[in-house]
Amino acid sequence: MAKIAQVLYWDSSAVLSALFADSNSLAAQKWSRAKGVHFVSTLTIAEVSAVIHRMRRERLLSVTLSRSGFEVLDNGPWRRISTWPKWKVIRSLSAKYPLRGADLWHLATAKSMTVEFPELYLLSFDKRLKTAAESESLCNPA
Repeated sequence: MAKIAQVLYWDSSAVLSALFADSNSLAAQKWSRAKGVHFVSTLTIAEVSAVIHRMRRERLLSVTLSRSGFEVLDNGPWRRISTWPKWKVIRSLSAKYPLRGADLWHLATAKSMTVEFPELYLLSFDKRLKTAAESESLCNPA
């Protein structure tokens, strides 16, 4: 693993890997124990909540597991932030990378946050988002 980040911005793929077992869960769990400040945005909370409820409706998760998922979401290592990307940053990044809307939003938000947190890392397990974050020197550690 790369050096320990001081500020981590978790996208939805990273949070979901921390909550539920998948091929990235070990890495997500290691990063959840990393020292520093961990942020999740309102978009991350919305996306993860939608996934948990969809999995419950489709009976892929029991009531108990969905409650556990929300408990970890509510009490995980992250702090909730109400922030959004700068409009110019969205426009600039949308021209550079072929990202889906939500992924572009996460990248632009993280990039916008580097004004206050220059050491910020964007933690994502989405390949396209990770590649874009690396190109933007967000030093994606995953």
